Amino acid sequence: MKVLMINGSARVGGNTAIALAEMEKVFVKHGIEVETVQIGQLPIRGCIECGSCFKTGKCAIDDIVNNELAAKFEACDGLVVGSPVFYAAANGTLVSLLDRLFYSTHFNKTMKVGASVAVARRGGCSATFDQLNKYFTIAGMPVAPSQYWNSVHGRRVGEAAEDGEGLQTMRTLAENMTFLMKSIALGKDAFGLPEKEPQIRTNFIR
Repeated sequence: MKVLMINGSARVGGNTAIALAEMEKVFVKHGIEVETVQIGQLPIRGCIECGSCFKTGKCAIDDIVNNELAAKFEACDGLVVGSPVFYAAANGTLVSLLDRLFYSTHFNKTMKVGASVAVARRGGCSATFDQLNKYFTIAGMPVAPSQYWNSVHGRRVGEAAEDGEGLQTMRTLAENMTFLMKSIALGKDAFGLPEKEPQIRTNFIR
């Protein structure tokens, strides 16, 4: 089984990396293959609403979304997205990437397991947590739970390692995510994926 972790922070080895590394230890213990991609330092632009992905099946912008992450996302059983908190929200680079990654990829994401992680000095984690989880739920992806909202606290680089409760939350999250991925794999073998109706799309203004 495979987990893809996307680190939205621009700080290499920063507090977001510490939070995700705590999860990785648990995944590795259970034999889960883990790959972490750090994108916060990259010049990733947002969606330009060109509609090209409906014709070609991929985003028109030539960057890491097309050249690396789309295939990794399709191949993984679980996706973890970690972000530092900027103004009670995920950082802009990560949001631009996720908008395009989810919108331009047309493979079936149903029952891939998602988890979001927010890292802050003090406040804004729960708002960021809610924001990131919306990418999963619109795509039919179950959201893994933990023992608390998925947040770790620290301002200076390395301070997250002192947040005992936050790190325990990360370990619990990884344990629960592992259980969900394995359970879903068994369920797919026995029952297949849930049936889907043809999608009904209704505009508010007709």
